[in-house]
Amino acid sequence: MRAVLTLYFLSFFHWDENLSTAVYHAFSALCYFTPVIGAIMADSWLGKYKTIIYLSIVYVVGHLIKSVGAIPSLGNQAVHVVLSMVGLFLIALGTGGIKPCVSAFGGDQFEEEHASERSKFFSIFYLSINAGSLISTFVTPVLRGDVKCFGEDCYALAFGVPAALMVLALVVFIAGSGLYRKTPPQGNVLLEVCKCIGFAIKNRLKNRSREIPKRDHWLDWASEKYSKQLIGEVKMVTRVLFLFIPLPMFWALFDQQGSRWTLQATKMNADFGIYVLQPDQMQFLNPLLILVFIPIFDLGLYPLINMCKLNFTPIRKMATGMILAGLAFGLAAVIEVKINETDMPRLVPKESLIRVLNLAKNPVQVTIQDKDLFQQPVESFQNPAEYSKLILNGEQQSLHFTLQHQGLTLAFNYTVKEKSVYSLIVFEAEGSLSSRLITDLEAKPENGLAAVRFINGLSQDVNLTIDSKRFIAVQKNYSASEYSLLERDIYNNGKCITETGEFPLELGLLDFGASYTVVITNISGGAVEMWKSEDIKANNVHMAWQLPQYLLISAGEVMFSITGLAFSYSQSPASMKSVLQAGWLLTVAVGNTFVLIVAEAAPMAQWAEFVLFTVLLFAVCIIFSIMGYFYVSVDPEDLEEKEEKRETSSRGNMIGLVTQKTKL
Repeated sequence: MRAVLTLYFLSFFHWDENLSTAVYHAFSALCYFTPVIGAIMADSWLGKYKTIIYLSIVYVVGHLIKSVGAIPSLGNQAVHVVLSMVGLFLIALGTGGIKPCVSAFGGDQFEEEHASERSKFFSIFYLSINAGSLISTFVTPVLRGDVKCFGEDCYALAFGVPAALMVLALVVFIAGSGLYRKTPPQGNVLLEVCKCIGFAIKNRLKNRSREIPKRDHWLDWASEKYSKQLIGEVKMVTRVLFLFIPLPMFWALFDQQGSRWTLQATKMNADFGIYVLQPDQMQFLNPLLILVFIPIFDLGLYPLINMCKLNFTPIRKMATGMILAGLAFGLAAVIEVKINETDMPRLVPKESLIRVLNLAKNPVQVTIQDKDLFQQPVESFQNPAEYSKLILNGEQQSLHFTLQHQGLTLAFNYTVKEKSVYSLIVFEAEGSLSSRLITDLEAKPENGLAAVRFINGLSQDVNLTIDSKRFIAVQKNYSASEYSLLERDIYNNGKCITETGEFPLELGLLDFGASYTVVITNISGGAVEMWKSEDIKANNVHMAWQLPQYLLISAGEVMFSITGLAFSYSQSPASMKSVLQAGWLLTVAVGNTFVLIVAEAAPMAQWAEFVLFTVLLFAVCIIFSIMGYFYVSVDPEDLEEKEEKRETSSRGNMIGLVTQKTKL
């Protein structure tokens, strides 16, 4: 569902890119904050089995509300936004709440003597998650873009199908109820850890007097209320959680695959020859590459590094993953710069753009008073050059245009507004030269669509049919239609209907992100004669250029995420695994929150934002490497044994002291 979410905000709600990105990452952050709620519900109240069922129902209800909110004919914009936000909140609560329960519930089905089978289960579980992600990120955009409902992209279907599949999965899960081992709630360790830390801080603040003896560790101030074993385990956990502090920056970059990278794909050429890829389908590369990279790294790369006797520690693997993610965003910045080369110039106050379309039979010299533009005559039906910049003396200005044509000079006055784009159409009507100033698009069509408008050069009105759904009426004598937005395709089955009959209309290819002006000049021999001009250049950077950045960030995920989870688990006691799981998920939430803040508080050019994230991740990687250099790996079992020996020795000393005192 997240695969299509950014485009849903952009095209259905017509939000700008920054707001769409901010809401997307707010939702993603919420999905990783809510696992804490799910863990508390499962461990303290309902148990894992019931928590999975109840929150799965919440998840399904959220999808249904989201699907209803995507029906265009249902209410106004406010209704759609309210339904969508309520649906997203329930989805976040459901999907986040079951995250800590599903894998743990699966692990509960194995006895301690079946550790190898449990390990295989977790491998299959992780494989299943990525396989499901691969299928969903490829199929959901197809349901959105290739299926049309209510006259536009079918977001209602894209949100509704996951709900139906989740209902089916929930039925299958409940059907096996009698086969499961269901452990009752045993209290939430996370709450105990938080209470222990809170009490230690509170107790330390109360006892700030210099007369009170200091303690070895700040957590020792909780010893008045909590056991030494719990305090010792919390110490182990806080050492690892301290290492987690720089990690959110990696997730800030990683999760932009569904927002900024998808928006970048909408401005690229998606034609792969045999298949035209939807911009939100590029995300399927990540789970696909993960499935490929995991065995390559585990069975090939890591053993090879060990054979070279290189000390490639988990900290170094994670730092390498950060570097790869930073390089991926560096490539994204380079691609963004290339994409911008086909964009319209950014308009500023007291500036406008103008060009000339000469539809007359002979060259025309155009002069604008006090402006040094159009030095050469414009040839008949000459492909227009780049737009020329007009500097105005205010928000709008009346300009004097002079046209020289076959020895005749004609003058016209037009009012030009700032931050607007114009075409001056020069044509012959009733034996004399005339002109008309029309407004052009100020930016590329969004989401890779093509824009086309028509100028009717006939002496009679025309009705145009582009496809079975597009009907355009254009008045006679060089009147211009509004722009129509179309999917990228070859349109050769149109019709031009006039007073004298119906004629075929062949527009040819309307390409990704391009804007066209089609001039109907004549009808001859039962066919329409026309001239097509490209106002805004088509997207000329192919979507395949995103492949290197997906390769880098996917390799970075394997080295960062999988290694990080394994390392943090190895550094914590068995009773504290869930605490570290919650801490790990919270780093994802914080990373998404950071993207939200940047998108809304510091809007900038997209390539500059990519560079900013690259620099920040490299800086964080240096900090993390320094922290890792001073980190000493420990074996929690060894620490527990030492603690037990210390307590046993302490008790033995106390017994000796008491015996000696008795003899005296």
